[in-house]
Amino acid sequence: MTLVLSRPPGLRDDFRARAAYAEGAGIFRILPALVARPVTIDDLATVVRWAHDTGCSITPRGAGSGMAGGNVGDGLLIDLTALEGAPLAIDAGNHRAWCGAAVTIDQLNAAARPAGLRMPVRPSSGRWATAGGVIATNAAGAMSYQAGSVRSWVEGLSVMTGEGDVTSLRRGMPAPTGVAAVDRLAEILPDITRAAHLIREHFPLTRKNSSGYALDAFLASGDLIDLLIGSEGTLALVTEVTWRLEPLPRHRATVRFLVGALEQLPGILDRIDPVGAVAVELLDRTFLEFVDPAEHSPAEAILLVDVEGDPSDVLERLDVLEGIGRETGCPTTLARDEAEAERLWAIRHAASPRLAQLGDTRRSLQVVEDGAVPRHRLGDYIAGLRAITARHRVPAVIFGHAGDGHLHVNLIPDVTRAGWEEGVRRVYDGTMDLVLQLGGTPSGEHGDGRLRAGLLARCYGPEILALFRRIKDAFDPRGILNPGVILGEGPPPWDHLKVDPPGTVPTDIEAALRSIERDGTYDTPRLRLADRGMDGGPC
Repeated sequence: MTLVLSRPPGLRDDFRARAAYAEGAGIFRILPALVARPVTIDDLATVVRWAHDTGCSITPRGAGSGMAGGNVGDGLLIDLTALEGAPLAIDAGNHRAWCGAAVTIDQLNAAARPAGLRMPVRPSSGRWATAGGVIATNAAGAMSYQAGSVRSWVEGLSVMTGEGDVTSLRRGMPAPTGVAAVDRLAEILPDITRAAHLIREHFPLTRKNSSGYALDAFLASGDLIDLLIGSEGTLALVTEVTWRLEPLPRHRATVRFLVGALEQLPGILDRIDPVGAVAVELLDRTFLEFVDPAEHSPAEAILLVDVEGDPSDVLERLDVLEGIGRETGCPTTLARDEAEAERLWAIRHAASPRLAQLGDTRRSLQVVEDGAVPRHRLGDYIAGLRAITARHRVPAVIFGHAGDGHLHVNLIPDVTRAGWEEGVRRVYDGTMDLVLQLGGTPSGEHGDGRLRAGLLARCYGPEILALFRRIKDAFDPRGILNPGVILGEGPPPWDHLKVDPPGTVPTDIEAALRSIERDGTYDTPRLRLADRGMDGGPC
């Protein structure tokens, strides 16, 4: 006799609901088989246990702003943006915040600001990126030069395992027992410790890394939290986060450097290091030609350097930075307060709207958008990227976090040109070869997702990859949590690009998804797109 498990209430398999979740912010379009949007932890547990018992794969998702394809999948997609009504509380006296997985980073900081506090890691997607999402990818952003990634600011997590069990973890505290997934993992932790020499040998020597499972961070802390941060929903689903906060700075200022040659970058960055900047952002010539070719065409790159603190201290550091500009032959522009600083940063903020509004013939594709290299190799990395994209006739816009040796690259191919897809694939292959040759990581802050999962064997070698698989098997023995993410094999799913021919999703939903991408409105409830009307598409 075969046991048939009935579906929990609230699961949807109609075509419009599935289509509304077929895309995130990255390059892929993958239709899920089912969609759920649980409101309570109990609802979530019911759905997860059903998936566990039936063997249905789960793709957890927040706002969908992740770039690497970990937020789309062909099984059950679970939208966590309604979970428990996004609770949020600030403990001002202890500089702590507690929030649900659906709270955005901007909401967190808006609640902390009246107490004179902040969580300083703010990805550019902070308006809509949820707490669960940034934990899943170990997100960072421009201020990571001083603040690091979100890992540095997480004090506690509550997670749900693939068996529907909930457990809470705190830094510096032993992991709780009696939870099957945690108990299984405890059995292999001694093997991770014994492999410390391999981990030190094979992990990239970059300032940032969101590729693979963070065995290096776990060795340093001994906290299970550090294996879950950056695991992209492949080990557990984040339900709550406890954050450490810091006081708001009293003053902010910015210096802009015009860099005349890539060879100057390592020396300038080394000189900036002791000054105590909070952000060191790079806008490459390709970026400048795309956004504002008239004003900045003589420069090979721009560096935007932010400093924060007491007003007198900030102004002293501005003087030091201005002196670095004179000594290195890089002209500087100083912004001595917040308003002036924002004017200098306006060119950086102009990129996303321009990239999203390229028209019908060109599309911005985030194919090689997250590589990080040792900082002294940054000039080599930029020169190599320019050569690779030129060789394959795929224009690119290059920018990123220079202080971390970490670049974002948006390819903007002409999708009406025959063979453009092959050019994009060759750029991907060539760039990943370059990153590894330079001792870098394919992901500095966005995670592997489906885009980079097949690279981990080359990045880390077979021994470390085997440890990754043992961690995955301990937490998720049925393999239902985001399969194909982090531990996927082979090339990316190039046959699932979101530039597929029209008609693969309903036309009105496709238009709405393009609008979300163009306008940066990732907080739009996707089921609203599905429910606002029918266009006759298949169900």
